[in-house]
Amino acid sequence: MTSPSALLTNNARSAEIMARARGRFPGGVNSPVRAFRGVGGEPVVAARGKGARVWDADGNEYIDYVLSWGPLVLGHAPDVVLEEVARVMQLGTSFGMPTEREVELADRIAERMPHLEMVRFTSSGTEAAMSIARLARAITKREYILKFEGCYHGHADAFLVKAGSGVATLGLPDSPGVPDALAKLTLTCAYNDLEAVERIAREVPLAAIMLEPIVGNGGYIEPTADFIPGLRRIADETGALLVFDEVMTGFRIAYGGAAERFGVTPDLTALGKVIGGGLPVAAYGGKREFMEHIAPTGPVYQAGTLSGNPLAMAGGLATLRALTREVHDGITVQTANLVQGMRDLAARHGVPFTASHSGSMWGFFFRDGVVRTFEEAKTCDVALFKRFFHAARRRGVSLAPSAFEAAFMSAAHGPADIAETLNRLDDALGAALAQTD
Repeated sequence: MTSPSALLTNNARSAEIMARARGRFPGGVNSPVRAFRGVGGEPVVAARGKGARVWDADGNEYIDYVLSWGPLVLGHAPDVVLEEVARVMQLGTSFGMPTEREVELADRIAERMPHLEMVRFTSSGTEAAMSIARLARAITKREYILKFEGCYHGHADAFLVKAGSGVATLGLPDSPGVPDALAKLTLTCAYNDLEAVERIAREVPLAAIMLEPIVGNGGYIEPTADFIPGLRRIADETGALLVFDEVMTGFRIAYGGAAERFGVTPDLTALGKVIGGGLPVAAYGGKREFMEHIAPTGPVYQAGTLSGNPLAMAGGLATLRALTREVHDGITVQTANLVQGMRDLAARHGVPFTASHSGSMWGFFFRDGVVRTFEEAKTCDVALFKRFFHAARRRGVSLAPSAFEAAFMSAAHGPADIAETLNRLDDALGAALAQTD
């Protein structure tokens, strides 16, 4: 067990930096969920990371399960990525011209996801998702998009309707500034509610049915066995395109992503995070016949000066080369060990608790029973999560500062890290229940 004397209580430097930040950034941050609104208290400011660990501006060390919200599947600052990015940086950081590395990374992605016959790189998951919406509408000549409550597809206007992630944490069901006329083109229903999808798809001409194959931005929520195959059938029968947003799940829930994990092939896919290895990059792709609608081959316009930039391509290539099937399977084993250990410690404390994982993506809720919808997720004990989060942080374990976010594992997390994490979390849960610190 971690002794009380080991608690991390010095956050003076982080507080000083955040005070300056609030004068320059809305809420002091450049992405809302970093602001700790979902858990309260003062954010810590990251200074450096290596392997499974991250250090804050005060020198406090944490075992990290946020991993930059998913990209760092090899851990913080892996040598293979740093060396490749440093080498490529010497040749130039951006050209606004084609480079061979773009083709190499696209080839590497297609080896694992053969259904991505063509791709287009972007700089963020939001860009990829909004480009898919435009493309799907152009292909089908329809306007309506169906998404699922709690699924987050970036902050484009079309998707800030019953989104998860920071929107749920902040209690914002929608966002001011999104025109009503545009919001009405985005329909929503509960995740795993196949009957509702069927009813909507037969009543409304849908351009696309879009989902996170495993929800990560409304907490970790898995599909029922019939849900994703059912969506494929409904899309085929009604003329809608099936879209997988794998910005979070891609190369985490299976070596080949959701198509491998569930045996269902989407029409279009969004990717991000892992394909950049910590650098800003995303992509969207699918069948050649669909992607050739994109300019300059077709009339659907989308562009980006920094899309496919050399540093992001280098980071992605180095990451995917290192993430062999054997490495992926090894991370999966460690994830399973952590999740089972957390179930065991919750049982010892007599706490309602459910947890699961797929590959190196995992999550938990303080409530009984498997969570199948975002509405069910919202019945978890958020107050206990907040106390647990802070107790874990004071004991050197970094979790996402929201009860509605998935967590991640990396290749750098070994058995000793898992054992140490479980010891710290056991102590943290006891303290959260006792409300002693």
